[in-house]
Amino acid sequence: MYFLALAADYDGTIADHGFVNAATAEALKRFKGTGRRLILVTGREIADLTHAFAELKIFDLVVAENGAVIYEPANESERVIAPAPSARLVEKLMERKVEPISVGRSIIATWAPHQAAVLSAIQELGLESQIIFNKGAVMVLPAGVNKASGLKAALSMLDIAVHNVIAVGDAENDHTFLGLCGCAAAVANALPAIRDEADIKLSGDHGAGVVELIQKVIREDARIIPPSRHGILVGTDRSGQKVYLEPDCRVLIAGESESGKSMFATLLTERMAEKQFEFCVIDPEGDYEGLRHAVCIGRDCTSPTTEEALTLVCETGVNLVINTVALNMSDRQRLFASLIGPMAELRARTGRPHWLLVDEAHQVLSAATGQPWHHLLKGLPATIFITVSPEFLAADLLRTIDVVLVFGRAALKAVATIAKALNMPAVSPDTMTLADDEIVLWSPRSGQPLSAVRVEAPRQDHKRHTGKYAVGDVGERESFYFRGPRNALNLRAPNLLRFLEIAQEVDDATWEFHLRAKHYSAWFRYIIKDEELAAETAQIEADAGLDPRESRARVRQAVFQRYVAPGQG
Repeated sequence: MYFLALAADYDGTIADHGFVNAATAEALKRFKGTGRRLILVTGREIADLTHAFAELKIFDLVVAENGAVIYEPANESERVIAPAPSARLVEKLMERKVEPISVGRSIIATWAPHQAAVLSAIQELGLESQIIFNKGAVMVLPAGVNKASGLKAALSMLDIAVHNVIAVGDAENDHTFLGLCGCAAAVANALPAIRDEADIKLSGDHGAGVVELIQKVIREDARIIPPSRHGILVGTDRSGQKVYLEPDCRVLIAGESESGKSMFATLLTERMAEKQFEFCVIDPEGDYEGLRHAVCIGRDCTSPTTEEALTLVCETGVNLVINTVALNMSDRQRLFASLIGPMAELRARTGRPHWLLVDEAHQVLSAATGQPWHHLLKGLPATIFITVSPEFLAADLLRTIDVVLVFGRAALKAVATIAKALNMPAVSPDTMTLADDEIVLWSPRSGQPLSAVRVEAPRQDHKRHTGKYAVGDVGERESFYFRGPRNALNLRAPNLLRFLEIAQEVDDATWEFHLRAKHYSAWFRYIIKDEELAAETAQIEADAGLDPRESRARVRQAVFQRYVAPGQG
């Protein structure tokens, strides 16, 4: 489920002339039966409300007095979260014959046309109070107290993200809490201003409209609103239509190295932050270490722990980058496997994290691990997998992908590779020439043809992290292997530090074999992607006058000039 709670106004919304009919009450119970929460948000005082609605225990929480009080029907406890009303103001209003007047835990309420007298009294006393209207009602509350502030406090108690709440109302004092939530609905009898701003304009009035809304949420969940509301913008297609990633989809971002995948992922996190969606990035290579709007755990020489990651991801308002560059490949896989279950449970309960991004996904979601990834990830629908090697992802995971975004000059070839891995018919892209700022979009299960989408660059620079080459793990396929002239050895160097260690340990014949074959410069150029280091090493490889001791020393010095490992040099 995406929408985890319904926040509803009372008078004019679930109630008509102060009372809730049986059909509306039954619909509320049916909504609660789906595992979702119910929150009543009202201007009424608790005593009045309990008298008017005998089935108040349907609701998990009641935000009363227009945001000043939180009431738990299950145990009949009240929590006042705003200052008490001004006794001097009450006295002055009574002196001026303002009646009827009701005084609650924090609210002072009366009716029109007394608003002018109320405002005059507030000004004379120099109070920092506000007047809030609810059709004919006139309410006085401390500054900053409204239905939105009360609902925020209630959602904090329930630990539910505001994006995952749908709200429904009808009057002026509903503006704030409707605007706070992930989706706003207005019943047919709502004021025009409320209906104009609502995402969903219900055809039914009062309780009938709420019944209509509940049926829609149970049937359609997040799909009741357009993707632009909760989706993350990808870019613009050639017809000028904006393309969004919807909140319940799984996405595969693929392309060769340095094609722009990680830069685009950075752009997506910026757009998530703009919409206040919380995200978590699994970062095997330290490429997101300086990402804005996020807290990073793990460094080149410090391993993140499951406990640390889960503690932070459970914090409301925290975006997290989990840097696993210091872990070897098997430890990365174990850490990831230990996180996804608790994250899926957290998302089902709270809505957070709204998005999970897994960079270098082939490292932790490989078919070779033998893990049933589809089963393990089923509670994390809003997940983005980023990889240079989609063909190495587990097939059961690939079959769950809703959207494929492919970068680079070989994009169409990559799409064909993915189609083959999915055992799908060969993709026929006809003729598609991509511009420099375009990518290929494919929805494998939709039956729609490929499309080209223009994407933007992120506002922050995405810098490839050099630390991963020094002490990280570039993966088995991309490691350097010291084998020697007769393949007598098979010594794996997953990073530059280990490369230098093995280089000092191997015999001269093994060192010379790889040196003269120009294997070292090739690894530095194509895997480490350091052209300067590759060029300097190529000069060393070409110098036949150097003995093994001297060539070792020069290669070591070239590496250390650029990558000084922690505690080394």
